Amino acid sequence: MTMSRWQGEVEVLLLGVGSSGGTPALGCRCTTCTSNDARNTRTRASAVIRAGGQTFLIDTGPDLRQQALREQLLHVDAVLYTHPHADHLNGIDDLRAFCWLQKAALPTFGNRLMLSHIEERFPYTLLKPSNFWDKPVLELHEVSSEPVDFAGVSIEPIEVLHGKWPILGWRIGDVAYLTDVSALPPASLPKLANLKVLFLDCLREQEHPTHLSVEQAIKLATQIGAKQTVMIHMTHELEYHTLSQRLPAGMVVGYDGMTIATGLNHDDECTGPEAPTMQF
Repeated sequence: MTMSRWQGEVEVLLLGVGSSGGTPALGCRCTTCTSNDARNTRTRASAVIRAGGQTFLIDTGPDLRQQALREQLLHVDAVLYTHPHADHLNGIDDLRAFCWLQKAALPTFGNRLMLSHIEERFPYTLLKPSNFWDKPVLELHEVSSEPVDFAGVSIEPIEVLHGKWPILGWRIGDVAYLTDVSALPPASLPKLANLKVLFLDCLREQEHPTHLSVEQAIKLATQIGAKQTVMIHMTHELEYHTLSQRLPAGMVVGYDGMTIATGLNHDDECTGPEAPTMQF
């Protein structure tokens, strides 16, 4: 039986929209890296999705502590992982702060590829908590292609390809988050119908074997047909204003700290430094 999608409000906070190297890139003096515009400063890609009173963290990159301090993120109900590359996983130790604050283990969702990396590389996260909560304490939940109910909120894994790796995007209600995408399997396209907001991988101008280029991202976004597409996971080669000017209507450039809220009874709202106005 197919689980119905969450129908309430969804809020997304972009913790980071950068690629594995972040922006500014170490030692680089390009226009993006030397920009004074905060929207050109990009920590590693991660996001928070809030729905139904639950807070879902997508990925734990190496900038998680910095991002959580910046956004005053003090509570996480569950972690949704996309894939096990370092820029999406290696901040896993910073989950211990949430476990300590909440005095509880964190439910953690991913496919078998993802969970096997946690089991092999970070086995101490699967131990019982000590009295000090000095390590992350995770409860691993393997997902396939079917939606999962979490405290009344339907979270839907979306299978995508990251080069040869089968990894996951996530959909909650009318919002989907797809990072590190090189191709979308045909079976996943119907799962992305009727989106209000799509967050989509957009690495650089030149094509890449495991990511979407700008033109590929525009093409896929057009095919999916969300009311608004927000480009994420960008290298320093993509300057905020330059890329913004060339994107078609209905597509914008994401930035660290951008927040988008959707609901049943109002237009979607976007906030953040000099936030663009979104009308649907």
